[in-house]
Amino acid sequence: MQSILTASLPATGARSAAMATGTSTIRVFLADDHRVTLWGLQQLIDSARPEMEVVGTALTRAELVAHPALAETDLLVLDLDLAGEDGCTALADVQRRCRGHVLILTADEDVAHHRHAVMQGARGVLHKSESADTVLRAIRKVHEGEVWLHRNIVAELLGQLTGRSSAPPPAPDPNTQRIASLTPREREIVVQLVRMSGRKQLAVADALGLSEHTLRNHLTAIYSKLGVHGRLELHLFATEHGLNI
Repeated sequence: MQSILTASLPATGARSAAMATGTSTIRVFLADDHRVTLWGLQQLIDSARPEMEVVGTALTRAELVAHPALAETDLLVLDLDLAGEDGCTALADVQRRCRGHVLILTADEDVAHHRHAVMQGARGVLHKSESADTVLRAIRKVHEGEVWLHRNIVAELLGQLTGRSSAPPPAPDPNTQRIASLTPREREIVVQLVRMSGRKQLAVADALGLSEHTLRNHLTAIYSKLGVHGRLELHLFATEHGLNI
């Protein structure tokens, strides 16, 4: 469903300890507020024995942070929504007791929520629509010290690290675009109209060296570009946006 990018990082925490002691089985803890999902994940991971095994499960945030199996966990598979609570809020407590990595498994498609989880310490984000094989592969990769993330998140995080944002530039202000569409002559006409507010149009045309007919043509174009109707609205717009100088 989503484009994934993995990248190697130095092995740390439980992975380092496992490498040092020769432990090969990946000890997985599951945290999800749906019993059916927990059951399915446990069956999936147990099918991969002896490569990995489930050492504990939790339905709520409170169960998760208090569970004694966290201390022996190599990898935590965590849902972002734990019975209405944000799973990310448990990460600080979890990481004090668990040296393993965290893989987010979620139905949430909001990339902003995925990015927040990564900033809180998660090493991977996986959507629940992914295949069973993909879930197992993500567990292996994250346990080995790699990251498993949507390419958009990786690009944004790299942009932050290098001081370059990958986010698109903010949309320009519509009024700024309207003003930029005026020609130099049209801007001059706007200034003169504001200065001669209350004077008849013929007097304004004379001051600009134009015929009244030509001035009307210019005004039709100016009104259209600025989205105003008549001299009063033009005067208000020009004053508000600094076009009267």
